[in-house]
Amino acid sequence: MTRMRYVVTGGTGFIGRRIVSEILARDDRSEVWILVRRESLSRFERLAKQWGERAKPLVGDLTAPGLGVPAEVLAELGTVDHVVHCGAVYDVTADDEAQRATNVDGTTAVIDVALRLDATLHHVSSIAVAGTFPGEYTEEDFDVAQNLPTPYHQTKFEAEMLVRAATGLRHRIYRPAVVVGDSHTGEMDKIDGPYYFFGLLAKLAALPKFTPMVLPDTGRTNIVPVNFVVDAVVSIMHAPDRDGQTFHLTSPKSIHLKHIYRGVAKEAGLPELRGSLPGAMATPFLKASGRAKILRNMAATQLGIPAEVLDVVDLAPTFTSDNATEALRGSGIRVPEFSSYAPLLWRYWAEHLDPDRARRDDAAGPLVGRHVVITGASSGIGRASAIAVAERGAKVFALARNAEALDDLIAEIRESGGDAYAFTCDVTDSASVDHTVKDILGQFGHVDYLVNNAGRSIRRSVSASTDRLHDYERVMAVNYFGSVRMVLALLPHWRERRFGHVVNVSSAGVQASSPKYSAYIPSKAALDAFAEVVGTETLSDHITFTSIHMPLVQTPMIAPSRRLNPMPAITAEHAAAMVVRGLVDKPARIDTPVGTLADVGHYFTPRLSRRVLHQLYLGYPDSAAARGIAASESAPSEREPTRRPKRPARAAVAKLRAPGPLKRAVRLVPGVHW
Repeated sequence: MTRMRYVVTGGTGFIGRRIVSEILARDDRSEVWILVRRESLSRFERLAKQWGERAKPLVGDLTAPGLGVPAEVLAELGTVDHVVHCGAVYDVTADDEAQRATNVDGTTAVIDVALRLDATLHHVSSIAVAGTFPGEYTEEDFDVAQNLPTPYHQTKFEAEMLVRAATGLRHRIYRPAVVVGDSHTGEMDKIDGPYYFFGLLAKLAALPKFTPMVLPDTGRTNIVPVNFVVDAVVSIMHAPDRDGQTFHLTSPKSIHLKHIYRGVAKEAGLPELRGSLPGAMATPFLKASGRAKILRNMAATQLGIPAEVLDVVDLAPTFTSDNATEALRGSGIRVPEFSSYAPLLWRYWAEHLDPDRARRDDAAGPLVGRHVVITGASSGIGRASAIAVAERGAKVFALARNAEALDDLIAEIRESGGDAYAFTCDVTDSASVDHTVKDILGQFGHVDYLVNNAGRSIRRSVSASTDRLHDYERVMAVNYFGSVRMVLALLPHWRERRFGHVVNVSSAGVQASSPKYSAYIPSKAALDAFAEVVGTETLSDHITFTSIHMPLVQTPMIAPSRRLNPMPAITAEHAAAMVVRGLVDKPARIDTPVGTLADVGHYFTPRLSRRVLHQLYLGYPDSAAARGIAASESAPSEREPTRRPKRPARAAVAKLRAPGPLKRAVRLVPGVHW
C-alpha cells in the first residue's frame, strides 16, 4: 500500500479533527498536514499529542490567497493525494462578512492549492445549499432557483458553485444534514440546530410531570450524528471512481420538534407529550413580519433562541441519498435512529453546553463550590463575610491592600476547613484590578459572585469640607469607581458564562439622606444607580445585582464617630448574614426597617423628614477629627477603641434562614427586602 498524504483545512474543528483522527487510524503510514493559523498553534499542539508525529502543522490562513502558505512550502510537501476542506463558518447567526471571508474566499484559496498540488478536493458542503426548495432535492440537483434565506445558505451555495465550476479540478462534494453530537458519547462542541431549543425544554422540565404537553407539528429537520458524517466522508473519500459526485450525508427520516422532545424527554425529566397541534398554528409566529417580528425576536432572545434560527426552523426540502447509499454499501456505516442516542445528546449538553449550567446550585447548598470574590476582606464586614461564605462551602478570593491581615484571614478559614485565597489588590488602581482578575481566572477558571465591600467613610459636615474636595474624590474613588472597576473587569467573563451576581454593600444612609455624610452617601447612591442601570442591560445574560442598604456596622471604619451617630450599630456578623442572603436569594435590594421608614417619609412627608434630619445634624456634632482636633485632645466620649471583628456566629446565619413573621410579611412587598 502506498503512503497517502493529505492536507486538511478546519482540522482543529469539531468535524475536521475527527476526520484527521480517522484518516490516521485507517492507515498507519498516512501523513496529514493540518492548516492552522499561527495564533492557534497551541490548539494544534494539544491535539497533536493524540495524533502523533504523522500529523503536521501547515501554518497559514484560510482567508488569505493561497491559504497564506508560501509556494516553496507547498512544494516541500511533495505528492499530496487529497485536500479535505472542512474549514468553514457553520453558524446561521454569523454575519455576512465573516461567512463570506471564510466560506467563499476560503474555498477559492483551497481550490487554488488543490490544483497546484494536483490533489483531489473533498469539499464538505451542506444541505443548506438547497435553501427553501419545497420538494425532493437530489444529489444531482444544485441550482434549482431556490431561495437562500441567510448568509450561511448563500455562502455555502457560492462555495459549492466555485468547486463545481473549477476547471481541471478533481472533486467530491459532501452535503451533511444538521450535525449533532457523537451517537456514542453525546460529545458536541457548540450550540447549533436542535440544541438551540434545549434551553427552552429545560425550562419545561420544571413543570409537574402530569402537565398535558402538546406541541405544534412543526420544526421539521434532518439530523445526523458527527461520527456518521466523519465515517462516511473518510470511507467515500477512498472509494474508487467517485470523482465529480455529490453525496448527501442525511438521515432517511426527517424529524419534527415533537420527535426531538420525545427523544430527550426521559433524560431531561420533561412531562410526557400527550399530542400535537397542527403545524399551521405556529406559522403566524414563525412567519411574523414588521413589528410582530420584532416582538417575536425579543421573545426568542429571552428564551435563549437566536432570532435567525426561527426563520429557518422548518426544513422545506426532502433529500435523497442514492450516491451515498451506493458508495457506503457493505461498509456498515449507517445513520442510527435519533431516539437511540438523543438521551446522550441531552446529557452532554446539560453537563458541558447548557448556557445556564453555571447558574445551577449544588444539591449540597447554594454556595457550595461557588467562587466568590470579596473586596475589602481584611477587616469588618468583608472579613466576617469571607468567613461566613467559606462556612457555606464557597471558595473565597479575599481582596484587600493589607496583605498581613489577609494572610491571617486565610489561615483562620483554612483552619476551620474552608477554602480561601488572598490577593493583594487596590480597587482604585485599574492595573491592579485587571491583574488580580486575570490572576484569579487564570488559576481558578471562573468567578460566580462579587461582593463589592471595600469602602471608605468620612463623617464631616459640608461646612467643614469646603476646602476638602479631595475627601469627596477619595471616597468616590473607592466606593464608586473601585466597585465599578471590579464589575467591568468581570463582566466579559460573566457574559461568556451567562451568569454572575454582584452584591454591593451600600448604606441605609442612601435612603435616609443622613446628614454629615455628604461625601460617603452620594458615592453609595451612585453605586446603587449603576447597579440599577446595568442590571437592566444584563438581564438576558443572567448577570444580576443586589444592593444592601446596610445600617451602621461595628467596624474599625466607624470607630472615630461611633458614639456620634443616632442609631446603634449592628455587628459585623449580622452584616455578614445579610451579605450571605444577598448571594443566596439574589434580591435586587435588601433594606432595613429604619431605611424603609426613611424612604416612606421622604415620599409622603418630605418637609417633616428634612426637619428631623436637620435636628439630627444639630444634635450630633462632628467628631474631633472632623473638626481638626487631635485625638489626644478630644473628650473621652469621642474616643472609641478599635477591635478585631469576631468570627461570625452560626446563629446569625441561622437567623437569616428563618426570618420572623414580620420579616416574612414585609418580604411580600415588591422591592422591599428586610
